[in-house]
Amino acid sequence: MTTRVLVTGATGNVGRQVMTQLRAEAVALPRDRADLARPESLTGSLREVDAVFLIWPLHSGEALPGVLAEIARHARRVVFLCSGAVGDLSMDAQEELIRRSGLEWTVIRASTFAVNARWWTGQIRAGEQVRGAYGGLGLAMLHEADIAAVAVRALTGEGHHGQVYRLTGPEVLSQAEQVRIIGEVLGRPLRWVELDRVTARRQLLADGLPLSFVDVLLDAYAAMSSQPSPEITDTVATVTGSPARSFRQWVADHAAEF
Repeated sequence: MTTRVLVTGATGNVGRQVMTQLRAEAVALPRDRADLARPESLTGSLREVDAVFLIWPLHSGEALPGVLAEIARHARRVVFLCSGAVGDLSMDAQEELIRRSGLEWTVIRASTFAVNARWWTGQIRAGEQVRGAYGGLGLAMLHEADIAAVAVRALTGEGHHGQVYRLTGPEVLSQAEQVRIIGEVLGRPLRWVELDRVTARRQLLADGLPLSFVDVLLDAYAAMSSQPSPEITDTVATVTGSPARSFRQWVADHAAEF
């Protein structure tokens, strides 16, 4: 069993949950002491560390091989959460780098994060409508606590080396259905209003999403809307012994934010 775990992204949605669930065994990666774009800056944080929970927050994957090499010099295990936001490195390519790292490795591929519903916070606080495009798009919304629970098992237990865990929430919900559920939990009659792409782009920018991400998101939604509905997995239950939390549960856990 591992005794000391370094958590990257410890102040983020998933990383914070990993820290909480690991409790005494967790070591956060301080922003002022390490920069993933400079692998050598990790050395001090990796001392006496057995395992690393690695989230890649950068839009470029150029430094990832160097980071993995630095981790391998100190730790024996890495649990890696794939990211679709790395512009020059697909998730398949990220996974291949992890496989070749020389570490005991586990890769987590997660479906749509339930926390993405926070994008609508401003609209929900302001009224009874959520405006956007692709309201009928079905997504398998996944609670960050479930991602963290799988990661913690892989970080601290045995039998996870060489596994690629594909995680989803327990059901596929359209964006319009997500808005309805938020309204039901809040006790308010929320509804989805469909927009064309140009108007939806303006709305996403008004909601606070960065310009560099808005078109990427809309392109992804357009591509996903032409594909079959996401396949639900039972991986969360298989790894942790507990079923994946519902989107309704996520809303209840975060109701104060809306």
